[in-house]
Amino acid sequence: MTQITSSLIQELRTKTGAGMMKCKEALMETGCDMEAAVDWLRKKGLAAASKKAGRVASEGLVGLSVSGNTGVVVEINSETDFVARNEQFQGYVRHVTTLALTEPDMDVLAASPYGHGTERTVAEELTNLIAVIGENMTMRRVGSLSVMPGVVVGYIHGAISEGLGKLGVLVALESTGDVKALESLGKQIAMHIAATSPHSVSIDDLDPAIVDRERQIFIDQARESGKPEAVIEKMVDGRLRKFYEESVLLEQVFVIDGESKIKDVLQKAASTLGAPIQIVGFLRFALGEGIEKKEDNFAEEVASLSA
Repeated sequence: MTQITSSLIQELRTKTGAGMMKCKEALMETGCDMEAAVDWLRKKGLAAASKKAGRVASEGLVGLSVSGNTGVVVEINSETDFVARNEQFQGYVRHVTTLALTEPDMDVLAASPYGHGTERTVAEELTNLIAVIGENMTMRRVGSLSVMPGVVVGYIHGAISEGLGKLGVLVALESTGDVKALESLGKQIAMHIAATSPHSVSIDDLDPAIVDRERQIFIDQARESGKPEAVIEKMVDGRLRKFYEESVLLEQVFVIDGESKIKDVLQKAASTLGAPIQIVGFLRFALGEGIEKKEDNFAEEVASLSA
């Protein structure tokens, strides 16, 4: 039996784009017969579009759509910004965003019929698009907001086309007030969220782990001053208030006027409309945030498999 070498694994990987471990497994299962290994991977559904799957996709588009009292925002990634300007890719993102209005669960959405004269699912259509355009693409996330009564307002910063861009925000305002006035207010708040990227709507909504981490940092910093514990406690409280003002939507200063807190803006608008206004949620999708680009070291990868 031919020995499985790194060069054989690399050759099979180049032919199919399958992962290192699967290429090694295919060679083992087929006695290092290259063509049989290719067929083995194809039968497993690990060839074809998966050839691009190892590439990092951190570009692409954010799609946003609002219908009635529901809004959705979708992020679909590609490898390069060039693809984001491709009309086929834009059409795919726009259509999937529309489909998400009725099916916001990403797994269910991916398995749903794509339509547009094809029998492929949403996921299969993306695989087809990968083959046509020649870049790895992934549906990364889908978010949805609904409210009743009230409005859901969307904002795309730097839109390259209707409902498409690199930063999308949804905000849901619950109120019985005038819809047009609420939409106008919601648009301004959505623009504010795009600029400030708050962690939560209110202090109560903040992840306790985030608060605990910040508090511990402030305590450690304050103790370095050598001041008494009572003074340290006041210093920590002051720094936490500052953290809330920077990180919590209702506590932030409204970027539109530069002086009023968001909670005061809501109170003033409620007084004008004659009805309470509550922000029940928001979503902010910035393209590629949290995706870590890395360069794979092929030699090290092979060495780890051969060990």
